[in-house]
Amino acid sequence: MRNERVEKVGKREISRKGSKARRWLMMGSEGQRHTVEAGKATIMQRTGLTARDLRILDPMLSYPSTIMARDKAMVLNLEQIKAIVTAHEVLLLNSRDPSVVPFLEQLHATILHHHTAIIHHSRDDQEKKDEDEIKQVNNNKKIIPFEFVVLEACLEDVISSLENEANILELEAYPALDKLTSKISTLNLERVRHVKSRLVALTARVQRVRDELEKLLDDDGDMAELYLTDKLSQQKLENSSTSSSMNNNGDDIMMNQVLQPNTPDRTSSEISLEQGRDLIYHEDSESVVSGQIPKTQAATVNSDVGSVEELEKLLGAYFVQIGSTLNKLSMLNEYVEDTEDYINITLDDKQNRILQTGVHIGTISVIVNSFILVTGIFGMNIEIEIFHAEKDKLFLVTIFLCTAACLILYLLAMLWYKKKKVL
Repeated sequence: MRNERVEKVGKREISRKGSKARRWLMMGSEGQRHTVEAGKATIMQRTGLTARDLRILDPMLSYPSTIMARDKAMVLNLEQIKAIVTAHEVLLLNSRDPSVVPFLEQLHATILHHHTAIIHHSRDDQEKKDEDEIKQVNNNKKIIPFEFVVLEACLEDVISSLENEANILELEAYPALDKLTSKISTLNLERVRHVKSRLVALTARVQRVRDELEKLLDDDGDMAELYLTDKLSQQKLENSSTSSSMNNNGDDIMMNQVLQPNTPDRTSSEISLEQGRDLIYHEDSESVVSGQIPKTQAATVNSDVGSVEELEKLLGAYFVQIGSTLNKLSMLNEYVEDTEDYINITLDDKQNRILQTGVHIGTISVIVNSFILVTGIFGMNIEIEIFHAEKDKLFLVTIFLCTAACLILYLLAMLWYKKKKVL
């Protein structure tokens, strides 16, 4: 019995490890939220995504910022926010991350406000009896779809956090650079190095978000794929039209069998033509009854999905905001590069001065060595008339002449250096 229990427990643990269930926070379009543990298969079945799409949200893998649309869902991988958005709910992966908790509260409040606006909008439409007034109210109070509400909240949180980091870095960078300009020291150089590393990392993050928004804005087809609510309503409309057409075709066949007697005299071509006319008639009658014209309505739905002006305005506003943040970081990067150039110029100037000083010292040492040579000659144990002089006049004259010769040699050496542009 124990062995069987151990085997069962082991199988359960293996199944749990194989499924790799993760904690997801689910928020509905009405504001309800709850936490569930689900594996990839469950999420794929619920959202219609593939395993490759879910791999983008894997926290163990470093994927760039991504806004990707599929048939039933939208995948958002923006900095710390990793979410799957459908037409009626949003699934958040890292809901326990401290950097995501404030965003969750803000997102929940935004969804509740959106749901309240939808309720008030529907009440206003019911109270209005005139069609012109209804159209006017709809034009004035146009409510964006649920997926765009979530997308806007995610972009606002990500871009505002990047902008705050850029402002903080800017406040720390300029004083550190000014201190390094005034005094070059190891501590100031270390501070500037730390600032530059943070600047490079932050610029790369901002650039990735900006590139993703730019890619969406450049392609109307990608933006049209983000209209999940319109695609869902279109799919429901197509399903209802196909089911109604199948029912009407079945009823028409039964009516033809009852009303038309057996006519063996007619040829097969006549029967087929008559059936074709009946089918055309029934399609026309079906379109009139259900209010649907297949080709016209398909073009209308496609034009609604293809009209991406609303989403383009939304993404364009955040594209401008992230662009201003990137420009601010670019200006800071230019200031850092200018400071580096100034420091390099200062260090090069100091190095040149050290080299010039070395040339002076080397020249002086050569001349002094020649004077020492004269001193060494007088220090030899030989007989010279100067040693037998009664007075020191000749000795002083010798010292004076040697000193003057050294000075003349030094001046000649400096003139030669100037002529050769060594100094």
